[in-house]
Amino acid sequence: MNQAAHDRENVFEITREFDAPRDLVWKAWTEPARLAEWMGPKGSSKGRVLSHELRPGGVLHSAYVFNGHEIWGKYVYREVVPVSRLVWVQSFSDEHGGLARHPMAPTWPLEMLTTVLLDDLGRRTRLTLRWEPINATEDERRIFRDAKPSMHGGWTGSFDALAEHLAKA
Repeated sequence: MNQAAHDRENVFEITREFDAPRDLVWKAWTEPARLAEWMGPKGSSKGRVLSHELRPGGVLHSAYVFNGHEIWGKYVYREVVPVSRLVWVQSFSDEHGGLARHPMAPTWPLEMLTTVLLDDLGRRTRLTLRWEPINATEDERRIFRDAKPSMHGGWTGSFDALAEHLAKA
């Protein structure tokens, strides 16, 4: 397998169009109260944003409850290009914001590079989300590759919640 094909294997990408203008979709990803309304897998509780600083180097620390587990997350922003692009390093965390392993999958990559792109389609917005494990072992990358169908289902549920949030906004 050539390097380009190997690199593509280690990337998860999902695209969805939303019936909302790009500035509203941007707000749903960047305003803590809006983000808490929809972020998390289907069946999770409404989230809590504990801290949020939207700038390169800034941190988002949040939590939600899923299947009886309190799940803590941390984003460290790398790029913030208003209304069009967000890039962050995403990880599970503890309640203090320290890095932690996935509470239900201990061999999951410790850090993921997340890229969100928003394309203006007039009254609609195309969102593309890309996930890549970073600083991962080969075993962690294999677990990531094997989990792509589950990631697709998880993000589809989150995007369904986002669509509901946008419809009410």
